[in-house]
Amino acid sequence: MSKLAYLGPQGTFCEAALRILAPDAEGVPSANVGAALDAARRGEAGGAVVPLENSVEGAITQTLDELAWGQPLLITGELLLPVEFYLLARPGTEMRHIKRVITHPAAHTQCRGFVERELPGAVVVASSSTAAAAQEVAAPGSPYDAAISPAIAGEYYGLVQVAAGIGDRSDTVTRFVKVSPPGELPQPTGADRTSLVVYLRDDHPGALLEMLSEFAVRGVNLTRIESRPTGDGIGRYFFHFDCEGHIADARVGEAISGLRRLSDDVRFLGSYPRADQVTTQIKRGTADTDFSEAAGWLSRIREGRV
Repeated sequence: MSKLAYLGPQGTFCEAALRILAPDAEGVPSANVGAALDAARRGEAGGAVVPLENSVEGAITQTLDELAWGQPLLITGELLLPVEFYLLARPGTEMRHIKRVITHPAAHTQCRGFVERELPGAVVVASSSTAAAAQEVAAPGSPYDAAISPAIAGEYYGLVQVAAGIGDRSDTVTRFVKVSPPGELPQPTGADRTSLVVYLRDDHPGALLEMLSEFAVRGVNLTRIESRPTGDGIGRYFFHFDCEGHIADARVGEAISGLRRLSDDVRFLGSYPRADQVTTQIKRGTADTDFSEAAGWLSRIREGRV
């Protein structure tokens, strides 16, 4: 991947994640998550790096929706990036001068305590990204006094730090994923994650329980589940799942096959190494050898070799 698209402009947390996930790749800033993924779909970039979830805010819904529709893409890697916010302004700006602040809504939510405590009279305006907010503040004649952004954005746009570490929690982490057009999957490592989108065939009592049972009876642990509206009316949803294990594992493969039988469609989003390197715990009776032995036993019975 000589080029990777990412949520721009320069100076976002997403760019910082790209530098770690693919240090040799050329970053291509995109206006939003959809544009970054479309660049990968059209072949303008070899892939993309986008945010998927935050430890405070939860899922990044735009990313979930963009991965669920359109030409399929596969997640091939992930990164857990600690997130630290700064109040950035033009040189010479003091806290008492700040009346209008610009930032991404998620950043505002994570720094709400600081804003209410230190800038009680300030108006906070939404931006498409934290880096775009810094870019706006640095622009000549900007109506904004400060931005809530990562430190890297200040370096790009010539802003100074008025306050550092302004997040309400010091342990905030964002999960970023690297995606690419369908191709060869990463090999199983024993500490893997598999991502799926499942579309309900019809809404009926126990529909979600039926899907969850496909994982449970095979000892597959879910690490995330999200429901998203299909857009076809109130009460119509599809589901995002993350589970432990790799599609090459018998228990995971059989669970996905079961979901395919039950649902209208299943979109496989990839099997890839977990960033936290947590080893998958295999429940008794669900190892690959257990599935092989059971299949062999069934074959012998069907052949009359009881």
